[in-house]
Amino acid sequence: MTTRRKALQLFGGTAALLGLPGLAFAAPGNPRAGERRLVFIFLRGGMDGLSAVPPYGDPEYAARRGALAVPSPGSAGGALDLDSHFGLNPNLGEMHRLFAARELVVLHAVASPYRERSHFDAQNLIENGTARPFGREVGWLNVALGAAGGRVAAGTQAFALGQSVPLVLRGPAQVGSWSPTRLPVPDADLLERLAALYRGDALLDRSFTVAREAQAMMEGRDAGGGMDGATLPVVELARAAGEILGKPNGPHVAALDFGGWDTHISQQGEYSQLTRNLRLLDRSVATLRTALGAAWRHTAVLIVTEFGRAVAPNGSGGTDHGTAGAAFVAGGAVRGGRVIADWPGLGPRALHEGRDLRPTLDLRALFKAALVAQLGLGEAVLETEVFPDSRTVRPLDGLFA
Repeated sequence: MTTRRKALQLFGGTAALLGLPGLAFAAPGNPRAGERRLVFIFLRGGMDGLSAVPPYGDPEYAARRGALAVPSPGSAGGALDLDSHFGLNPNLGEMHRLFAARELVVLHAVASPYRERSHFDAQNLIENGTARPFGREVGWLNVALGAAGGRVAAGTQAFALGQSVPLVLRGPAQVGSWSPTRLPVPDADLLERLAALYRGDALLDRSFTVAREAQAMMEGRDAGGGMDGATLPVVELARAAGEILGKPNGPHVAALDFGGWDTHISQQGEYSQLTRNLRLLDRSVATLRTALGAAWRHTAVLIVTEFGRAVAPNGSGGTDHGTAGAAFVAGGAVRGGRVIADWPGLGPRALHEGRDLRPTLDLRALFKAALVAQLGLGEAVLETEVFPDSRTVRPLDGLFA
């Protein structure tokens, strides 16, 4: 006879494979609090915000960027205009359409409190939510889930997509995980029989239902050709996030990583790493929107990076680690079609340490606004628990509908 313990041992190792956000984590209790969804996408490596969102209207931009400057709108390979000062990189066509549909906000000259240039320290600080690297061992999104309590869905409230759970989601609040894989999956008939065995069980009934749905989703993907190898693991993660969050009784929060943004060499060109990544980001956001279906209307997608790049190119046709950069907020819950930037300029005296775009907006203002709108948190808990010692950083007003 298969006991509950044996069932958990059997399937515990396949939760990531089958997309079982509630298998080992589900717990009865909290009532659903609306339909709002929150997705956190971390662009690891330091996206070049001056290429992703070129400030072509700044009189210093073209000269200081040199060969890396994105041409003005209307020129060959030119930026996609946003507001006669800022544009989007021409490889972000789907995101430009979202901007026109008022479902995308662009933020510029934005940074965390970190002012050094270490990937590891910068990423850790952004994820732990304090004002210093390794300030604590849990992530701000996990802390926020615990603080939200009954305002989010019952059972597993959030899940991570990828090979591991990122720090931003680690902590006492239970989360699930999903990762694409080609490993063998449990037989559908076995899942059905186990589901029948535990039908009505407070812990496992919902978990096996999600398991069968996830397996059907993956079988359908394989029948349609699956991932095409060199193609798009991040796009596949975005699709899975949309399909899981789009379910009426699914989790409300997801986090996924997109690495490879550390562009020290050969940043320009049709086949460059930056060009490829921008196209993948563009396709991932569009795929997430489609997969979410009707849930897109209530969704906010935060797209951030640990820091920007230096203003001037280096000697290898790339850019070195910088300070301020750009971020995006997409979704039907966003009051979009705007660029939010207190632009400091790119003149020599305006730069941070004479080389970087100077920060004028704190990323925590974005995070706080998203947690107020999407998880219903109050400013007091944001200042003391989620982002300690951040009282001077107020949530961005009017960002969400």
